[in-house]
Amino acid sequence: MRPVTGAAYGMLFLLGLVLGVVGAFEHSWYVGDVPIAAFGWLLILFAVPYAMGRLMGGRLGAVAPAVGWLVSSFLLATRQPAGDLAIAGDSAGYWYLYGGAVAVAAAALCTRSSGSWLLKSPGGT
Repeated sequence: MRPVTGAAYGMLFLLGLVLGVVGAFEHSWYVGDVPIAAFGWLLILFAVPYAMGRLMGGRLGAVAPAVGWLVSSFLLATRQPAGDLAIAGDSAGYWYLYGGAVAVAAAALCTRSSGSWLLKSPGGT
């Protein structure tokens, strides 16, 4: 069971990486002066780690995608040698990056541990 559990947490980390890459390029949609996409991403960044933590039955299930998101987002927010920057220093970028960090931390803290569904026997006993 340990390889299956490790693979599941690895896939959750990869899910977080994908969320970070997609969010880095899609967070800057505005409606007027309001960065509406960044606020939508805050909901997603709370909901996904929280749901994964609940499904896995512990905080590690929420922390794995959160760490993946943090790694990819903060790497994409740093200036590259060619001068490229995926997450700009505007209001949408600040809401996405710093609000997202608060959202994934809150999701990890709100997740209760009840035992992993991977470690339970198939008969429910």
